[in-house]
Amino acid sequence: MRQYSADLTPPWKKPKPVPEVPAEPGLVVEEPGTGFCGAVIRCEAGTVTLEDRFGKHRVFPMEPRGFLLEGRVVTLVRPAPGGPARAARTASGSVAVPGARARVARAGRIYVEGRHDAELVEKVWGDDLRIEGVVVEYLEGVDDLPSIVAEFAPGPDARLGVLVDHLVPGTKEWRIAESVTSEHALVVGHPYIDIWEAVKPSSLGIGAWPRVPRGQDWKTGVCRALGWPENTGAAWQRILSGVHSYKDLEPELLGRVEELIDFVTAPA
Repeated sequence: MRQYSADLTPPWKKPKPVPEVPAEPGLVVEEPGTGFCGAVIRCEAGTVTLEDRFGKHRVFPMEPRGFLLEGRVVTLVRPAPGGPARAARTASGSVAVPGARARVARAGRIYVEGRHDAELVEKVWGDDLRIEGVVVEYLEGVDDLPSIVAEFAPGPDARLGVLVDHLVPGTKEWRIAESVTSEHALVVGHPYIDIWEAVKPSSLGIGAWPRVPRGQDWKTGVCRALGWPENTGAAWQRILSGVHSYKDLEPELLGRVEELIDFVTAPA
């Protein structure tokens, strides 16, 4: 007597097998039903926990064909015992992607006012920016902004983000920023007189940033008040060496930089 399979589904209707991928910490996948994209931070009892770039967590069942990896359908499985326990982090707090290569540079750019500002952004967000393909350029002064924006000609596929110092409503800097901000160009700023103040005093072993009388050079006044040599270049290197991650920076700066990265990398 001939034996028949209990599965009567025609071969052409059966789903093709997909690869099984261990849910190792740091693996970045997308759950297609919700569109949630994040890195694996935990795998347990048939579920996987993902964390997106904003630090939001979502738990999903590890169902067959349940995730996308680089656009391809995969089945996540529990990793072998003895694998890495936690995902590594970049200085900005994002999940590090081991072995990731820098992406080809986007047409979009981020301009940062001041060399110290640019160095700080590179130290904390450099890994993220290279993966996203975002180039950071130095803006010498906000007065140059209108001509830079006009020459850059931002558009849907080439967005422009700008970070400026001490952006306070009613100031000259504020009016310039308002004049160039558009659908494809975003100018944001932090409230500090100088980027030095965006570093938490506790990270430098000081109680607070000193108040400097108006009319006096702020950086020189800070050095005097703290008893540091009046060499602003050396003072900045001292400050920068105290920054190890986003935890050493004030939220007012963190939010603005993240806002610019999201703006420049948003789909057209």
